[in-house]
Amino acid sequence: MMNSQLQKLNHAPSSLLPKSSIHTNYLISHGSPSLINILPRHPVRQNDHNKKKSSSCMVIRASSGERGSSAAVSTVTTTITSTENKAVSVKAVVTVQVTAGGFLSSIVTRPLDEITDLLGKTLLLELVSAELDPKTGLEKDKIKGYAHKASHNDDEVIYESNFTIPADFGAVGAIEVENEHHKEIFIKTIDLQGFQNGSVNVPCNSWVHAKFDNPQKRIFFTNKSYIPSETPSGLKRLRELELENLRGNGEGERKTTDRIYDYDTYNDLGDPDSKDELARPVLGSKEHPYPRRCRTGRPRTKKDPLSEKRSSSVYVPRDEEFAETIIPRLVKTITDGGDDLLLFETPEIIDRDKFAWFRDEEFSRQTLAGLNPYSIELITEWPLKSKLDPEIYGPPESLITTELVEKEIKGCMTVDEALKRKKMFILDYHDLYMPYVNKVREIEGTTLYGSRTLLFLTEDGTLRPVAIELTRPPVGDKPQWKQVFTPTWDATGCWLWRLAKAHVCAHDAGYHQLVIHWLRTHCATEPYIIAANRQLSAMHPIYRLLHPHFRYTMEINALARESLINAGGIIEGCFSPAKYSIELSSAAYDQLWRFDMEALPADLIRRGMAVEDPTAEHGLKLTIEDYPFANDGLILWDAIKEWVGDYVNHYYPDPTLVESDTELQAGHHAAVNFGQYMYAGYFPNRPTIARTNMPTEDPSEEFFKNFLKKPEMALLMCFPSQIQATKVMAVLDVLSNHSPDEEYLGEKLESSWAENPVINAAFERFNGNLKRLEGIIDERNTNLKLKNRVGAGVVPYELLKPLSTPGVTGMGVPNSISI
Repeated sequence: MMNSQLQKLNHAPSSLLPKSSIHTNYLISHGSPSLINILPRHPVRQNDHNKKKSSSCMVIRASSGERGSSAAVSTVTTTITSTENKAVSVKAVVTVQVTAGGFLSSIVTRPLDEITDLLGKTLLLELVSAELDPKTGLEKDKIKGYAHKASHNDDEVIYESNFTIPADFGAVGAIEVENEHHKEIFIKTIDLQGFQNGSVNVPCNSWVHAKFDNPQKRIFFTNKSYIPSETPSGLKRLRELELENLRGNGEGERKTTDRIYDYDTYNDLGDPDSKDELARPVLGSKEHPYPRRCRTGRPRTKKDPLSEKRSSSVYVPRDEEFAETIIPRLVKTITDGGDDLLLFETPEIIDRDKFAWFRDEEFSRQTLAGLNPYSIELITEWPLKSKLDPEIYGPPESLITTELVEKEIKGCMTVDEALKRKKMFILDYHDLYMPYVNKVREIEGTTLYGSRTLLFLTEDGTLRPVAIELTRPPVGDKPQWKQVFTPTWDATGCWLWRLAKAHVCAHDAGYHQLVIHWLRTHCATEPYIIAANRQLSAMHPIYRLLHPHFRYTMEINALARESLINAGGIIEGCFSPAKYSIELSSAAYDQLWRFDMEALPADLIRRGMAVEDPTAEHGLKLTIEDYPFANDGLILWDAIKEWVGDYVNHYYPDPTLVESDTELQAGHHAAVNFGQYMYAGYFPNRPTIARTNMPTEDPSEEFFKNFLKKPEMALLMCFPSQIQATKVMAVLDVLSNHSPDEEYLGEKLESSWAENPVINAAFERFNGNLKRLEGIIDERNTNLKLKNRVGAGVVPYELLKPLSTPGVTGMGVPNSISI
């Protein structure tokens, strides 16, 4: 049954997967419903695979490939059995995608390949029977034929080949392909036409290397899905062979044409051979725990034998690469009087309200409906106290006292009452940041504090900031420094409050980018993509469920290692933790990342933002009723949960067959990624770095005098520099952009789903639920009672609307983490 196949995945070396998977039998990607929890408590009907497999197969008429538009599909049953009295004439139609970097653009080898096309020997196809020969118990002879070019348009090239299938051949289970060209080609689909009751579809959506680069033939299975124990006898060897090819042998440097999935540590972020100051620790060690990335096999550096040499391009398995390079839409270079200028479209938040970034109510609202709705927590312990070693970091007690809070909330209730009524919340960046404060302060042009920000829930359901505490640990002969800042009515206090908010925004921006965005979505997902490709066959139903959600994730992660999170890269140059940025994300992984807390309901409960309530919608009661991210996210969660449950229950009617907990990762990433330009494109609203200390921390007489004279200059000096702001805006523009070929959650029916009526119907329900969510979000965004998502100058909360047009839209939930 499924056990042996998924056990391999679960039994991958424990150091290779995010750490909680060591203690659980889970195969997951971040942020979606548990399969084990949604399996039925009672028996359901057996799936179609229990029927006579040798006599029938489901086929689908020409569904276009992953990188093209969907075609209309119809599901029929085709009978191909040995009881037929005559051979069948079948035509194979191969659809090849024309790509800018593919075989059609090669000047050197194109003449040779054109000769191959003229000879009608472009592709060698070998049809494989699904069953063994009943007389010999061996695989039946393959039926071979060459495909010739039949037509060519701007987007596709069609190749065709004719076969005569003997009466005793049985159902076609797979096709082996050899590319006779000198350059790789991208095959979308192969359709076998001419069977009595319809065509047999073989989804490929893959690059096929030239035989001159690799003599190994490619294996493609039909769109029938099988758990391992139900694999047709004629396909068992090929099923295992294809997995062996994908695993590789763990040796040598990877070539660009390779399709090998293997693990390695994050040992390629530094560049010690170039400069000593560019050396970085290996992430994924005992000292710095971290998820695994894809192995490239590049040689080690001379100065650090643990680090890998950097290169101009980073290997990812060939099918994980982008289809085409898409030029960012918003950044346009023009020449004006000889000066090159970068022009950006105005972020929507500033387009609606130029002073939004200045207001306390917007500062608070964005903790619930902004770029990072994952950090706010309910205060459950009082007084506030650090868990760090006081011998190193100084007194652990917070200066945000009961007296101070009761004064700021104007005596409307006591702190005890506020705690009981769940009115007090916090953004807590104290203990995570404190170990890095003195290290960061040794770097010119940046500074850091540990911070706590206290917020109070008002009677109208909005949040009000009460106090900000900034702390510096002891350094040299100086003791710990800490100070609490509050909203105030005097001029000096107002400017100090604004500066304190700027520091907190920089802390939140760094935590969002390094932990919530990079670590919890991009980084934590990659090892599961590797594991699934190494251990789950392409014909495995769980692989076919997950595969659309893997699209381009490894490629975007590789590009991040190349120029974003590397030593001296954009993140280090523009965010407060500087050279310690990714090391800080490792500390967060070690202290905060738990598999069983990553799902949305569990995360809300962990932060005190919800409690379990079987009588409430979604089974949860929110602590803050108007919490736009949670309100929309839970509807999306339930829709995914129902779809995954229907799918898994069909293939695994007995819960004991499921030994892995498989989750989709689509919700979370959309919520924290695609609003980046909208909210952070205007840097005063979300500064990524604070460059100067607070004027009240050990100030010189001259420094404090200048602050009193021109406080706005102190704020501008604290904000990112012009070059830092420009770099961040350009990056956020790209990250927030939906590409024209984006594939959205619930939008595309995969051919392997369409061939099965039960799965097809479940997907249609899923699609309908997502459309219902769109309507609910539109309705909520017109309800003026929901003050955290609607109001004068307020950007409507649309980040979890499933669909989007191309560009920066602030909405859309893609199938995969592709940017």
